[in-house]
Amino acid sequence: MPAFQELYERYYPDVYRFALFLTGDHARAEDLAADTFVRAWIARERITAVTVRAYLFTIAKNLHRDARRRERPLAELADPVIDPRPSVDVQLHHTRALEGVRARLRRVPQGDRRALLMFIGRGMSHREIAGALGVSIGAVKSRIFRAREALLSPAAVPNGEST
Repeated sequence: MPAFQELYERYYPDVYRFALFLTGDHARAEDLAADTFVRAWIARERITAVTVRAYLFTIAKNLHRDARRRERPLAELADPVIDPRPSVDVQLHHTRALEGVRARLRRVPQGDRRALLMFIGRGMSHREIAGALGVSIGAVKSRIFRAREALLSPAAVPNGEST
């Protein structure tokens, strides 16, 4: 491999033209070309005679890219990012409300509770519930009504809380 001085003299014009192409500015191109050869000097053991020009162009390209990254200002967000999820306070309120509904639902008699859950939770019709439970449609309607009333009554609310 030729001495580094020979390498510099032979490839500097090519590296400078490439740097000028990248930067569009003579002063910045000179700086970039100089930095490229400094990096090449530091890593001169890795340079082979076959790949010198490509290696120098790669160094110049990477230095230019890194400089552009440092120069680029961070994009300002026009609007603040809004979290679509409910706030912690709202989530806590919903959790407590759900716990209260579950506690009241456990106090509803099992037959009434099953009819209500089939109607509301599964979307079953009165006829389908009657068939599943083996009771009349009138009994299903009564069970659903009693379950709803039990959920709304203050006696069914734990610790005397009201809804």
